[in-house]
Parts: sequence; structure tokens; C-alpha cells
Amino acid sequence: MLLRLPYLALSTAVSFMRLLPMSNREKDLEILALRHQLVVLQRQTGKPQLTWPDRALLAALLHRLPHGRLRQLHLIVSPDTVLRWHRELLRRRHAKASRPKRPGRPRTVRSIRVLVLRLVHENPSWGYRRVHGELAALGIKVAASTVWSILKEHGIPPAPDRQHTTWATFLRSQAEAILAADFFETKTLTGATLTVLTVIEHATRRVRILGATTQPTAAWVTQLARNLAMDIQDSGTRIKYLIRDRDVRYPTSFDAALDDQGVEAVKTGVKMPRMNAIMERWIRSCRAELLDRTLIWDQAHLMHALREYEQFHNEHRPHRALAGAAPLHPLPKPLTSDRITHLDIRRHDRLRGILHEYHHAA
Repeated sequence: MLLRLPYLALSTAVSFMRLLPMSNREKDLEILALRHQLVVLQRQTGKPQLTWPDRALLAALLHRLPHGRLRQLHLIVSPDTVLRWHRELLRRRHAKASRPKRPGRPRTVRSIRVLVLRLVHENPSWGYRRVHGELAALGIKVAASTVWSILKEHGIPPAPDRQHTTWATFLRSQAEAILAADFFETKTLTGATLTVLTVIEHATRRVRILGATTQPTAAWVTQLARNLAMDIQDSGTRIKYLIRDRDVRYPTSFDAALDDQGVEAVKTGVKMPRMNAIMERWIRSCRAELLDRTLIWDQAHLMHALREYEQFHNEHRPHRALAGAAPLHPLPKPLTSDRITHLDIRRHDRLRGILHEYHHAA
């Protein structure tokens, strides 16, 4: 509908240009022929249905003709109707010209809106009046209702609905103080099942293989918890939480041994491995890079392979979460152009070539 009016105007202009080279006699003959066709069509059809672009074009073409002259024309509508259409076009034009560009109060400055959203994002417990007070302390004068409108426009719920801390928010805010633990199993060539308990630090991605056994008793798991607590104390790491699942192999004494060192055990949901995704991802990497490529003879062989992989993981293997660095080995300085053009890279094999490490020649 919006494109029809420009189309009609363009086609009318083209028709007008076609009339320029015609003589007056030819134009008179064409007008008489068109009038006769119009009379014939009016006898055969009922009341015509004109669209808004049709009415606008007719009103624009005929508005300069006097009223008496309009009555002499053979039109499909009455002259009064054409004049009414013209009055409606003028009224719309004047209404649009007198209408204010932006009704109501001016829109809040974008920098203030961004600041309001930032304050709410960084302080989920703040309501709109608390944000308003913080803005006033910064010398920014806005109404409290303006802050409320900004929050509502962006779909931010009231403060009581934002105080609930999600699992992802908890992990991001406490990454420096989180350990994750999990059991995984592997089989030897004799068919025996060995259970391994390992932990990983969320912030540094450092892995500790705590132990492996064929019989994961409560006493064995508790002793590993005590060993872990002593390692944490000796390393000076400030660990506050240990994420674990609800495996029955964790006795109550396991949590008690950690609680003595100020480490709280946080249990994941039932059948929700993604709540311990970092640990689960490491187990998958360990299987794909080591266990699926190694024939394990016995417990001693397994612990030897796992210790090698632990050292490889902590000191050499790059991690995307650490921008390509290893947990215990930061990235070196970029090489200069002369060293890049003369690279001498040596390979060091672990576990008879299962794991490869690459270093610059000394």
C-alpha cells in the first residue's frame, strides 16, 4: 500500500510526458474517447472501491480546478468527494507538521543508562532506589522512576528476584577457591577394576592424582582426603569449596577431614554431571590421551602412567582456559624474528611415545 502511491505518481508523470508532443486536437479526441469509455463502464459496474493511494492521487491532480469545473468532468466519484479527499490530505499534512518530534520527557542519556545496567549487573541485590542513591552520590541527577523504567525496559526483575545466585555465577566468583573431585574407573589386562580418585583446581587447572585401588573403602577414601588437606595446607592454596557428586564411595569422614581444614564439600545435583564439568572434561581427556592408548598391567603400572600424565598435564599441556599456558608453566615471551627464522624444536617422549612434549633445543 505504501509503495502504490509512488508507483501511481511515477506512472502519471510518464503519461503526462507522453501528452507533451501531442497536438490539442489529438488530446481532445483522446479525452472524448476516454469519457465515452467511462460512461460505458459506469453503466456496467456498481460503486467503485478506491484505495487510499488512488484517492490521494486524484485529490492531488484535481485540487487546482474550481468547483464548477469539477462538476463538468465525468468522474467516477462526485466533486464533493474529491474536495473532501483534498481537505483530508491537508489536515494530515498540518497535523504531522505540528506534532512534536518526541512527545513527553527527553530520553535519558545513553551513558547513564549503561551505568545503571552496570550497577545492577555488578550488584544483583540492589533495587532501583539503591541504584538511584548511588547515582546521586556520583553527582548524577535522575529520578528514581527513571532508574525503574530503565530496568523494566531491559527486562531486569526486582531485586528480590535477582538475589538468587546461579551455579555459573558461584563458579566464576569463587574459582580461585574451588577444587573439584571425582572417581573414575579403568580395567587391567587381567580384568580387574581399578578406581582412581583425582581433584582439579578450577582457577589454575592443576590436577592431583590422589590414588588408585581395587577396593575403594571408606578408610582409603578418608585417608586420601587427609593427604589432600595436608597438600593444600603445605602449598598455601586458599581452598574453600570442593565440588563432588553424590557417589556412595564418599563417606561422611571424607567431608569431615576436609572441613577440619576449612574446606566445605559442595554436592552436585542428582544426575547433573555438568555441575562438575571441569572435572568431567579432564577425565575424558585422560581417557582419550592416555588410558584408551595404554594397556594397564596392574595398579603399580596405572599409578606410574597417571603420574606421568599428571606431570605432563600440569607442566606442558596447553589449556584454552589459561590462554594456551600450562597450569604450572606460564607462557614464555614471544620469540624475536631472528629466532623464528631458525627454529630448532626437539621432541621429548613420555610413556614410550604416547605423550609428546616439544621444546627448543638448548
